Amino acid sequence: MRNEKITLPPRYVEKGVKNGNFIPSLTTYIIDNSEKIDIHRKRPLILICPGGGYTWKSPREAEPVALKMLALGFHAAVLDYSVAPMDFPAAFLDLCEAVHCVRSHADAWNIDPEKIIVLGFSAGGHLAASLGVWWNTGLCQKYIPLTPQQIKPDALCLCYPVITSGEFCHAGSIKSLLGDLADDDTMRDFVSLEKHVTSDVPPVFMWHTDSDTSVPLENSLYFACALRKHHVPLEYHVFTPGEHGLSLATEETSSIIDGKPGRLQKECALWPELFATWVKRMCVL
Repeated sequence: MRNEKITLPPRYVEKGVKNGNFIPSLTTYIIDNSEKIDIHRKRPLILICPGGGYTWKSPREAEPVALKMLALGFHAAVLDYSVAPMDFPAAFLDLCEAVHCVRSHADAWNIDPEKIIVLGFSAGGHLAASLGVWWNTGLCQKYIPLTPQQIKPDALCLCYPVITSGEFCHAGSIKSLLGDLADDDTMRDFVSLEKHVTSDVPPVFMWHTDSDTSVPLENSLYFACALRKHHVPLEYHVFTPGEHGLSLATEETSSIIDGKPGRLQKECALWPELFATWVKRMCVL
């Protein structure tokens, strides 16, 4: 396995976008091909954006998820992206650089360059969905010299994502994303992603829980309705029980809450296998 940390220089700083002197990076988990099986095998790569309200990145939604993706037969990589205090759109530009990095190494890493899937949790889900919505709008090109095809995600996996800046928003995420612009109605509208879906958004796998009190279900519901309106392929699962931040929802990513194991939800622990089935079906369409 190729496991290394790659620095992604924040070239957008030259354009005046501040990111708190943070150096974004990408940690890879690349499966080696075997001469005894298929030396020429090309696998999809799952690019993981952990959540954390755009203020930090949850380790529960990082390496454990990457290792699960490896077990399902995919390459994986985890993005350590910019968080507050930062200027918008620093985190988005970090993700653009990450997709370009992965795609440019497709031959060396035995990646299918047309199967780069961005997976995000919570605020990381907002980041992933942002790329899905904005990849061909010219936003990236205002700051860094990458073409739409270099940064295009081939599919998205959104796990209890932050989407809207309206009534059901996760206020902390929007504030950290926009900083001093958080009260600007135009910017709030711009980052309310359900309002900007087009038919160019790539296929989406998405899941949420009805009992999520941190990022209400309406976030993913609004996005799902917009995707359907524009005929974007979608698989959407709503689980009844489950708190926010479940990650894999297993003991591997559980945490101690009030002295007891938390974020365990066997009903939701099915999502990686459902996602893998969806990816493999999409790969042959």
